[in-house]
Amino acid sequence: MPRVVSLARTTSETDVRITLDLDGTGRAEITTGIGFLDHMLTALARHALFDLTLQAKGDLHIDFHHTTEDAGIVLGQAFAQALGDKRGITRYGQALVPMDEALVEAAIDISGRPHLVWHVSFAQPKIGEMDTELFEEFFRAFAANAQITLHITQRVGRNAHHVAEACYKALARALRMAVALDPRATGTIPSTKGAL
Repeated sequence: MPRVVSLARTTSETDVRITLDLDGTGRAEITTGIGFLDHMLTALARHALFDLTLQAKGDLHIDFHHTTEDAGIVLGQAFAQALGDKRGITRYGQALVPMDEALVEAAIDISGRPHLVWHVSFAQPKIGEMDTELFEEFFRAFAANAQITLHITQRVGRNAHHVAEACYKALARALRMAVALDPRATGTIPSTKGAL
C-alpha cells in the first residue's frame, strides 16, 4: 500500500498544508516563510528519502515560534498516518551524522509512546533570524505527533548552523532506517504485544 498522506491544520496562528510520501526519492517543496527552517526540512526530506511538500503561513510578524512548532505537529501527524498500523517496518533507527566540527546522534523507536530526549546546546541564540531554542520545539512537536520516542544527542560542535543541520540530517537517516520495510517481517507488527 502507498504510504502517502495529505493533510492540513488551520488555527488562528497558522495554516499548514502537507503531502508526505515515505517511499519517495527525497524531493522537497518547502515554504514556511522561515528560510532556515525551509533549508532544514529540505535536508530532512532529502536524507530520509521522503517526498515532502509543506506550505505554512503563520504569524511571523510576532515571531517564528508558532510556525516552527506547527510545522513539526503537522509533519508528525502525517508521518503517523502514513505508517498506518506499522506492519513490516523495521521500527528502530539510529544515525550518527558529522557536519564539519559537529557530530550529532539521533535514535528513534516508532513505539506509539511519544517522548523526546534533547541533549543539544547552541553557542548563539540565533541562526539568521531564527531562534535556536525553536529547534527543540520543532523536534518535540514532531515526536509527540509522530508518536515516536526520539533521542537527539550532540556529541560535539561549536557552529550553530552545523549543529542544527546535523540534528535534522541525523533524524532523517534514523527515520529512513526505521520506516524501511523489513523483508523478514513482512506483514507483521514489530512488537511482542502485537500492536504499536
